[in-house]
Amino acid sequence: MKKSLTSLEWEIMTVVWKLGGRPSVRDVLNYAYPEGEKAYTTVQTIMNILVDKGYLKRKKTGMVNFYDPVRKKNETLRKETDNFVNKAFGGSRLALVNHLLDSDALSREEIFDLKKMISGKDSNTGK
Repeated sequence: MKKSLTSLEWEIMTVVWKLGGRPSVRDVLNYAYPEGEKAYTTVQTIMNILVDKGYLKRKKTGMVNFYDPVRKKNETLRKETDNFVNKAFGGSRLALVNHLLDSDALSREEIFDLKKMISGKDSNTGK
């Protein structure tokens, strides 16, 4: 993949993944912006940018373009997270977690859940 996703591109990709199948611009527009918050041409432009960036592929059937994700959501999340961690924390995931803990960005409930996740990972690896 060429470039990271912008916020609006993430919005559109999230909808494409949720809808599954091969959504059209109209499908994405109706699902994501039912009150007309975005114009058809805006969504179309973003979806075409996503094609150019390698996140979507486009197939024309009749007069309508349909779009398929090139990669699964989890794969994209992993790559985007890796890019962010590399840029912001020198590649250290531990530095990211430390930042979240130090910045009070996590609630007590989230910290409790994180501890459970770590404990689960420890028991799965035999440590």
